[in-house]
Amino acid sequence: MLSLATAGKEDTDDHVDMLIKRCLNPRHPKSFFLYAGAGSGKTHSLVEGLKAFQQDHAVSFRRSNRKVAVITYTNAACEEIIGRVEGSSLFHISTIHSFCWLQIKSFHDDIRLWLQKSLAVEIEQLRKEQEKGRANTKTAVEREKKILNRSERLAWLTERREFTYNPNGENIGKSSLSHTEVLKICADFLVSKPSFQQIVITSYPFILIDESQDTNKNLIEALFTLEAQHQGRFGLGLIGDMMQRIYGDGKADLGVHIPEWWEKPIKQMNHRCPSRIVKLANAIRSENSQHHQKFIEGNGDGTIRFFIAPIHADRSSFEVLVKSSMWELTGDAFWSDDREVKHLMLEHKMAATRMNFSAMWDALAASKHLTTRLYKGELPALKLFSEAVLPLYQFQKAGNSLAVMAHLRSVKCPLLTPDFLKKNINLTNPLTPVKDAVHELVELISTKPGVSFKEVLDCIVRHGLFVLPSSLALLLGREENTPDDELETTEIEEESKGVSASEAIENFLNTPFNQIEAYRKYVSGQATFDTHQGVKGREFDRVMVVMDDDQAGGFLFSYEKMFGVEPLTKADKDKINKGEETGLERTKRLFYVTCTRAKKSLALVAYSQDPPLLKKHLIDMRWFEEHEIIIKNA
Repeated sequence: MLSLATAGKEDTDDHVDMLIKRCLNPRHPKSFFLYAGAGSGKTHSLVEGLKAFQQDHAVSFRRSNRKVAVITYTNAACEEIIGRVEGSSLFHISTIHSFCWLQIKSFHDDIRLWLQKSLAVEIEQLRKEQEKGRANTKTAVEREKKILNRSERLAWLTERREFTYNPNGENIGKSSLSHTEVLKICADFLVSKPSFQQIVITSYPFILIDESQDTNKNLIEALFTLEAQHQGRFGLGLIGDMMQRIYGDGKADLGVHIPEWWEKPIKQMNHRCPSRIVKLANAIRSENSQHHQKFIEGNGDGTIRFFIAPIHADRSSFEVLVKSSMWELTGDAFWSDDREVKHLMLEHKMAATRMNFSAMWDALAASKHLTTRLYKGELPALKLFSEAVLPLYQFQKAGNSLAVMAHLRSVKCPLLTPDFLKKNINLTNPLTPVKDAVHELVELISTKPGVSFKEVLDCIVRHGLFVLPSSLALLLGREENTPDDELETTEIEEESKGVSASEAIENFLNTPFNQIEAYRKYVSGQATFDTHQGVKGREFDRVMVVMDDDQAGGFLFSYEKMFGVEPLTKADKDKINKGEETGLERTKRLFYVTCTRAKKSLALVAYSQDPPLLKKHLIDMRWFEEHEIIIKNA
């Protein structure tokens, strides 16, 4: 297993770039799925294809007002590609939500009809759940509010309306669409409306999707339908690696069901990792994929060590010992500087514990329906504090009054609206209400170190300083008839199945506000700690991957099971027999992604209930040499 990698040259994959250029031919468009493993340079191939397209077809496309659509997973990825193509207007580069909204935004009547049908189904589902559930519980009360909320929105839709959406912010009000609704509506229109299809393929004869393995399943399937119905006129390009699939709403079998008429190029080279890490990566994916990468000749061997500690070990002391050992092994003094080592947690909870925001994290993570947006930093209830309150507090404490006012305007503070200011025209200073609100809020946070999110929220509500996201308004009895991405109808759960979304948010409000700064730093990628979600597509010289089932506290992943220390459960075996995905596959993908971030050296840290057994199984798996596995006591 350890020899599963061979050397290759820098130009080994040049033919793949040429193939993509040929696929992007408007006269004979050809769809393709580009397999691009870790460090393969997929963005380079994409950009090279776009540059060649611009050179050959820019004049004709601009004359006919057509563009190539490039869809990425994050705003950061958008900015990177925009920069590489020098902002060319020939390409529409955006996230999937922005792209979908652009396509549907003018179809107000069709959106209204879609919402009417969808809301009717949701209300019926809610009523059935209400009949089955126990009365007078928190879940029942919450469900009744949802029924009322959706019924009022449905009544509002009896008249013609216009709709709004912000892909990067809050969507508040009856006319606002949720992130989920935008994707569902676009996918439905792509399949059910021939006129909509014609508009899309005429405007965008090519749609290219990066990180396609994590793109919403319904949308991917709709685009497959669109491509099949318009062969010869439209080309769909998917770029990805199923081994790097992270989010649960992607199409799990995407790599298997690629149409036979598509091109299926494979990038063989790993330009990032040294040979030893490429060999490990190939070993990890060998059971799930035959796509083995090559390392660049002369790129060095690199260093891997697998450190094992007993489950009761002191984490902080042991991880300091690991970094000291890596310095000694590699001769790289930067291992002694935390700022130069990327610490990757395969569970966010582990980073939350180390960065001291575990109380707020645990409260929200208790509801499985909030976790994805919690991981991404996109939970509206949290963004009120991380994006509105925290910067305001920091600007005010720094004495930067200009920044305070600019920030309040940017977040659309209700106390600065023209209507509100007109009402206070008789005051000596119409800005007095906003100044008083800011002063009281900052004073509260400054003088009470343990102040809770709820106390901060009460201050905001008392002064009307910020617009509340619908989930918080609902808890406070100030709910709007709005779509609510935190409390999706499809996410309704019986009280016996765990903590509801609203209960989790309520519990979160009782945790300390002072944890929000560390959380914000973490989800924005500014911390030395990160996870697979935050680092996919990125690379670091020195990487330390921490595996700790006990501290992770989750059930989706298990490193002890993956390494054979903990036996499979009956449920695991049943899923395997049915061909369903288990935590083993999910854990292996996370492990693969984190290991392949390292450019020079990689430290793997595992806390195990049986260190000797773990070492034995690692040797039996043949992922590591015996001298690479070190058991230490901290």
